Amino acid sequence: MSAKRAAQSQNKKRAASPRTAEHEVVFLFDVDNTLFDNDRMSGDLFGHIGRAFGATARQRYLEIYEELRTELGYADYLGALERYRLEEMHDPHFLNVSNWLIEYPFAKRVFPGAIDVVEQCRRWGKTAILSDGDAVFQPRKVDQSGLWRAFGGNVLIFIHKERELDWVEKFYPAKHYVMFDDKLRLLEAIKEIWKDRVTTVFVQQGHYAADKAANAKYSPADHSVKRIADILHMKKADFLPKKRAASQGA
Repeated sequence: MSAKRAAQSQNKKRAASPRTAEHEVVFLFDVDNTLFDNDRMSGDLFGHIGRAFGATARQRYLEIYEELRTELGYADYLGALERYRLEEMHDPHFLNVSNWLIEYPFAKRVFPGAIDVVEQCRRWGKTAILSDGDAVFQPRKVDQSGLWRAFGGNVLIFIHKERELDWVEKFYPAKHYVMFDDKLRLLEAIKEIWKDRVTTVFVQQGHYAADKAANAKYSPADHSVKRIADILHMKKADFLPKKRAASQGA
């Protein structure tokens, strides 16, 4: 057999073989306000801008930030800085805000017990981050907070994660999924797609979770917890379909 034909044959075998074995269960975690106190980080940033550049600069940055969040579907802190810079091109001191943000002490904002929850779930099955965000700041946050290491590098960051579930299945094929998130809207959207293949867990942390009027529009999650650390008091069977949970006990 020629080298070319052998290579073609090997490529066909690779294409025909599943890239990743199917897991029994995959635990998927949102980042912002689920594992990481993003509200506090945002407040620190807005406060820093106000103290360093005044109330007018803070207000304008907030307006641009909200405009971008509506436009993109996620919080783009660096993008908002860039847009503000276009308006205030001749204020070179404002460039220091980018350095302040990149060098932020992210590890201090991981919620108490969050790493312990991840380690517990890693004993039960595969774990991965499934987050929304940009391609620069969000990976930086995940890395510098220690979450990237805690998940063993299993990190997915999309623009709209509820639209990317086919890719999640390709990267982490599983019989069952568990999704932890602070947004009922996203949990409902994921439930509509995966149905009984997913157990949704509403982590009631952050301003989205506290918006009772907005959350009243959506179906309740399969489980709700006040804090991510509350997962430490639950069992693996709590997150599995009833038949499978009965066969496995705890």
